[in-house]
Amino acid sequence: MIVLCGFSVSNYYNKVKLALLEKNVPFTEEVVKTMSKDPAVLSASPLGKIPYIRTPHGPLSESQTILNYLELAYPNPPLLPADAFAAAKVHELTTYIDLHLELVARELYGKAFFGGEISEANAARVRKQLEKNIAAFKTLAKFSPYVAGDTFTQADCAAWVSLPLVAMASKAVLGEDLLTAAGVDWRAYGKVIAERPSAQRVTADKKADAAKMAEAAAAALAAKV
Repeated sequence: MIVLCGFSVSNYYNKVKLALLEKNVPFTEEVVKTMSKDPAVLSASPLGKIPYIRTPHGPLSESQTILNYLELAYPNPPLLPADAFAAAKVHELTTYIDLHLELVARELYGKAFFGGEISEANAARVRKQLEKNIAAFKTLAKFSPYVAGDTFTQADCAAWVSLPLVAMASKAVLGEDLLTAAGVDWRAYGKVIAERPSAQRVTADKKADAAKMAEAAAAALAAKV
């Protein structure tokens, strides 16, 4: 059986979890913090990144690599079109979401979500890059109703977990939800995906785990007082 390692607050963890649930692949979960120095973790994910999975054949890291493995190992139901070019277009969209939207917006997360800081110059640079990349993403995205067209695909596993972060981070740090400003109705899209049982499971688990983390943090703080 596959073991999904990481934690449910991570969007990339949930990208993989959503794919596992959509494909009805049996799996268990193991909590692993990001950037762990544990030799056992590093033997599975050499950079200490999450998520990674353990399979009967060995470990595998990087979310998109994992999704591609799942597509080959568990082909039904498919999360990629059978046509080679159509499948490549889904990969293209996923690359834009992961690398050209989420990874760029990630520079804002420290201030947006964790009370960190970012210089005005860096914030302006991120804004300029995001505006450019969102415009490019719009030329590829369909939202009819799914991001790649009329069928749920790997691109939705990426978009549903990451587009809200891009929007919220840009709103918090730059004063404007750059996705909405560019005409990307990510909220309406998110509601479509949220109706799927897989997404409901991911959301419920994320909320439950976030509550447990908050309780643990409060208990640790109280113990120090």
